[in-house]
Amino acid sequence: MAASIAARSSAISISRQITAKPSPSDREPRSTVNFPQPYIGRRNVRLLASVNSNGGATGGKSDSKAPALEIPNIEDDSTYDFVSGVPSHLLPKPLSSTQYSKPASDGSRLRVAYQGVRGAYSESAAEKAYQNCEAVPCDQFDAAFQAVERWLVDRAVLPIENSLGGSIHRNYDLLLRHRLHIVGEVKLAVRHCLLANHGVKVEDLKRVLSHPQALAQCENTLTKLGLVREAVDDTAGAAKDVALRNLKDTGAVASSAAAAIYGMDILAEDIQDDCDNVTRFLILAREPIIPGTDRPFKTSIVFSLEWGPGALFKALAVFALRQINLTKIESRPLRNQPLRSSDTCFDYLFYVDFEASMADQNAQNALRHLKEFATFLRVLGSYPLDTTML
Repeated sequence: MAASIAARSSAISISRQITAKPSPSDREPRSTVNFPQPYIGRRNVRLLASVNSNGGATGGKSDSKAPALEIPNIEDDSTYDFVSGVPSHLLPKPLSSTQYSKPASDGSRLRVAYQGVRGAYSESAAEKAYQNCEAVPCDQFDAAFQAVERWLVDRAVLPIENSLGGSIHRNYDLLLRHRLHIVGEVKLAVRHCLLANHGVKVEDLKRVLSHPQALAQCENTLTKLGLVREAVDDTAGAAKDVALRNLKDTGAVASSAAAAIYGMDILAEDIQDDCDNVTRFLILAREPIIPGTDRPFKTSIVFSLEWGPGALFKALAVFALRQINLTKIESRPLRNQPLRSSDTCFDYLFYVDFEASMADQNAQNALRHLKEFATFLRVLGSYPLDTTML
């Protein structure tokens, strides 16, 4: 949404006496940006990566099953304990705004976790972000977060929203449960294909397997073909299952990359109902990026507010007053908070993306202004915009 509120005087008034005033902090220059760290509720997760003879993860380059890497179990705590003022020596060393896309300094390939199996769209996004990376498949989103935190991989590339299906709420919640930082984004055009085993024709198919979102995105095509739809965990997993079981009456909706990996025929390409099908992925790292002004940047934050009339308006006005454009706003319930006694209202966290670098004094002033009345505020990352499409 474009920031259309201009500051023509010292305050902007609307009905019922709600005002949004420029903060005194606008006159207080400050050059540092803090990235508070949340306390983590920890649990057992399993990273699905194949293991080589030396006990190291190979990144799942083989399709055969291998022992899953066990991430240590530690004390569980499901509550959020947001910590501010973490001692500087305990914080990870920041990256520069150009380092985040470079390979590992020791000459080894960068290891990048993604959710799914080989041939998943997430793997394509990881390879777009880091062209020569070693993509490591994980069975769940949480396992990818944990893999980065435990130094099993260097980065994670995970979906956050789709132009047709909307937001991936699970990953919004996981951003708070883990101490990772957003260091980049990847936008990937999703092109679905109808896959089948060798020798199988379209008229031989009776059913099709895929992720629920993929099936929904191809509804018109699948209805015309008269195929029964069955939902599974992911698109590439559907292709793998059909191929391994050598099914002759079942197809899969997946990528052309999955067809090549599992030796399947492509019966039809671009079967999605809407050609503008794009998924946005976040690149996550242990270290925050040092924002710059040499290219277009985006900043992602999360905050909570006191309940009351006009509270959200006043929060968003701190950006409008400074002509900062917002590109995304998402609300999620604040867990472990009781319902208000007077009614059934929930407390919410608000996730906001805006087009500005945290190296910009204007953006820092906006967040200092927001912090004056927000009950919680955290910068998730300030990172370069992805202006390409693949």
